[in-house]
Amino acid sequence: MPPASSDVSDSGRPVPASLWRDGDFRRLWVGQTASQLGEQASLLVLPLLAVLTLDAGAGQVGVLRAVGQAPVLLLSLLAGAWVDRWRTRTVMVLADAGRALTLGAAAVAGLLGGLGLPALLVVAFAVGALSVFFDVAYQASLVGLVERDQLVRGNSALEGSRSAAQMAGPALGGAVVSLLSAPVAAASGALFFALSFLSLRRIRRTESVPERSEGAPRVWRRIHEGLRFVAAESALRTVCLASAAFQFSYAATTTVYLLFLPRELHLSGTVVGLALAATGPGALLGSMLAARLPGRFGHGPVLVSAAVLGDGAFLWVPALHGSSAVTVPALLAVGFVFGTGGQLVNVTVMAVRQAVTPDGMQGRATATITFVGMGLTPLGSLLGGALAAEWGARTSLLVTAAGMLLSPALIALSPLARLGRALPEHL
Repeated sequence: MPPASSDVSDSGRPVPASLWRDGDFRRLWVGQTASQLGEQASLLVLPLLAVLTLDAGAGQVGVLRAVGQAPVLLLSLLAGAWVDRWRTRTVMVLADAGRALTLGAAAVAGLLGGLGLPALLVVAFAVGALSVFFDVAYQASLVGLVERDQLVRGNSALEGSRSAAQMAGPALGGAVVSLLSAPVAAASGALFFALSFLSLRRIRRTESVPERSEGAPRVWRRIHEGLRFVAAESALRTVCLASAAFQFSYAATTTVYLLFLPRELHLSGTVVGLALAATGPGALLGSMLAARLPGRFGHGPVLVSAAVLGDGAFLWVPALHGSSAVTVPALLAVGFVFGTGGQLVNVTVMAVRQAVTPDGMQGRATATITFVGMGLTPLGSLLGGALAAEWGARTSLLVTAAGMLLSPALIALSPLARLGRALPEHL
């Protein structure tokens, strides 16, 4: 039975009275939620396993995180060019299958006693590479499923599920590592990716792709077209710069944070997972607010205020000492505020990016922003590990957290800060 609809769009496609009545959107939402659960769990399991089980040092943790983030720098632009030439659903299901097999193999290696640091590096790189393709594809896929005026609501729903994954994934990963074993933790991530694979394969709507002809641009030319488009569009150019500043500092901050919690505050793996999971409820709130606040106060003011609120929250963490009754609630509060502000920024920026980008450029625009915005994260992780080894975790955490405030400063000085209530076509 076709989804209930109350209108027909200019493109002739039925517009559901509610996104939740659209079966294909629900399948995308379920698949993306399961995928994010697997990804968030694995992001915590690997470094936490290195710290608590393999007794990895600060430099080794930085290297492990850098290896997992390196595919963003190496593969984002290529992923964007491929996504614009293939069905996004095909890219997503293949990425899910690959990640499920990779983590499944890690679970088997762990059961056989072979899951050491070299194996973790291989797994981190493989999962990171496949995640790059999945993330570019799922962001581009929404444009083909909903109408322009539904982008904010659609992104709010998808980012809300990502928020829930940020809450449940780290908590699950930390608990499984602490209570069971690393192989079981790896297996749980593989199961989530398998669930995503099954859900996304059930999407029924036919997705059109550009025809491939002998005269079609080569991959590198298509990558160049994406880079040139983003560079020429002031809104996207600002998003790239602000994202790069944030992601670099955040990668350094997170590396130090993962050392600071167990070693300076003496928190267990379960509590560390809960501290990281606190961003989930905040991000869920941020997703709901993002569906309302930009239309009421303007996209620009929401972007600036949310970025300052979220990024500034981590400045309180270096003041904490010991595993006292105050420390854990304070960490939960910091995570909640960071998640709320960060998600407000994510959803609002995503809607702006989708609105100003033509359909045939969605994958490459997403990939270019990912490449520029997150390409420096491996260097940030290495810097965080190096600073922690040289200065200690507390001082390093204060320095790297302060660096995160460069991102809202760049937004405040750009045309993005002046965006009104309506989504722009270009700036």
